[in-house]
Amino acid sequence: MKIIASIHDMQQTALALKRQGKRIAFVPTMGFLHEGHASLLREGRKRADVLVLSIFVNPIQFGPTEDLDRYPRNLEGDCAIAEACGADIVFTPTAAEMYPAGFQTSVRVKDLALPLCGASRPGHFDGVATVVTKLFNIVQPDVALFGTKDFQQLAIIRRMAADLCQLAEIVGMPIVREADGLAMSSRNAYLSPAERRSALCLFRAIQLVRERYAGGERDAATLLRAAHELISAEPVAAIDYLDLRSSLTLEEVKTAGDDTLMALAVRIGTTRLIDNIEFAL
Repeated sequence: MKIIASIHDMQQTALALKRQGKRIAFVPTMGFLHEGHASLLREGRKRADVLVLSIFVNPIQFGPTEDLDRYPRNLEGDCAIAEACGADIVFTPTAAEMYPAGFQTSVRVKDLALPLCGASRPGHFDGVATVVTKLFNIVQPDVALFGTKDFQQLAIIRRMAADLCQLAEIVGMPIVREADGLAMSSRNAYLSPAERRSALCLFRAIQLVRERYAGGERDAATLLRAAHELISAEPVAAIDYLDLRSSLTLEEVKTAGDDTLMALAVRIGTTRLIDNIEFAL
């Protein structure tokens, strides 16, 4: 496995691979890898001749009061996981190289970026769309893999790739959960043992709504009220958003159906966690 830090070297390597007719799979991450990331890498290994992982904590997708400086990092551990999953290249650029002096270009996907995380994290998805566009231009992937835990991010990247005629196939992979149902996240490392137990309220709320839906309940307000009451019973939990949306457009729905997404963001203490479920699954 090769580690490349230079944008020039990564881009030239990718272009050389393309000239050889090699198919490139790409998994962009901010590092501190877990089994969710590993599932993306293993799927990417099946889909291409060359598997590239990027590790880059992207500063322009963090707000001024967010956790950029303390975001967990473990490059040595990440490389061990990447190698075990069959990665050929790990790309590790610095912020100074990705955003040199004078950098002033951004990519914005307008409507999809407004609700949910976009409402409470203004500018976040501009940072995501910009860095993913840059990474696609550098790595030249034929297929790029993302987790569906960040459902809104995946929808935005799919829209961006289509609108900008990106050649990469965008593949969404299922949420990977702990044995007790908590969605795997790098930010789970912030949770104390007590907070870790409280964080299960997100999955319990998802289960409750799924059960009510399976039992015939379709009124969005009724479903959301039940989930809200469950989460609010946790003293350390504070709801950022809890919505039922169209899984296609992210518009609010009043009547749930098989094309409905339940999306939620909840702060457990100081840690913001997100989760979702598509009713059709």
